[in-house]
Formats: sequence, structure tokens, C-alpha cells
Amino acid sequence: MSASDAVEFTGHCLCGRVRFRGTYDATHDLKACHCSQCRRWSGHVWAAILPTSLQIEGEPLWYRASDFARRGFCGTCGSSLFWQRDGSEVIDVAAGAIDAPTGLQLQGHIFTADKGDYYAIADGLPQDPGEN
Repeated sequence: MSASDAVEFTGHCLCGRVRFRGTYDATHDLKACHCSQCRRWSGHVWAAILPTSLQIEGEPLWYRASDFARRGFCGTCGSSLFWQRDGSEVIDVAAGAIDAPTGLQLQGHIFTADKGDYYAIADGLPQDPGEN
């Protein structure tokens, strides 16, 4: 990543008790996850950035979501904020919690074979069916 590809961002939960700032690589592909776990966690679909640096202010609560990852949220307002794979130092950050203007653009969809039956994906972006 070159210095010109580094994008600074800030964001917070709905009530503002958990705030964060950092950088991400502008060449990162933002994709929406349609798996059943992400849909339940977010209320629809989950899209997150992979930051290259992250500082969190406040204390998110963490939920052990599976045998390989945990999810972070605000204990006051319940905002879904973070996802972290076990053994990784990277904490994915919810794109919807990042302050505007984000400069982000959705590039595709993952786990579409597991998407909800109440909507269609009709934006013409690439779709990866993933694993069920």
C-alpha cells in the first residue's frame, strides 16, 4: 500500500459511547456479506472495511459468534461495529458506522447462496455464492 492509498476514517456507534479512528487501504474491495449470521447481526447485510490501523475509544462488548470469530457492539445502544477472526490482529469495522464522507463503494457480494428470501440483489455487482 502506498501512502496515497491510505485513507483516514472516523466513526462511532449510534449513541457515541464507542468511537474509533484509523486508516484503510483505498484499494480494498468492499463487499456485502449475505450469510445468515451477518444478516441476523446487522439486521440485513454486513459490509466492513479491513483497517490497516485502528484505535477504539470506549469499551465495546464482544460476542463469541462462532468457533472462529467474535463480533463487537456497543453495550449501550447495541450498534453492530466490529468483526474479528480468532488469531487475527485486524478488527473489521462496519462500513455503516463510518462517518461520511466515507469514499467507499460497494464492489460485490459474498455468501449470496445464503441470502435472505425477502430481497433480490439487482445492482449488477459480482456475486460469490460462498459456502452455506
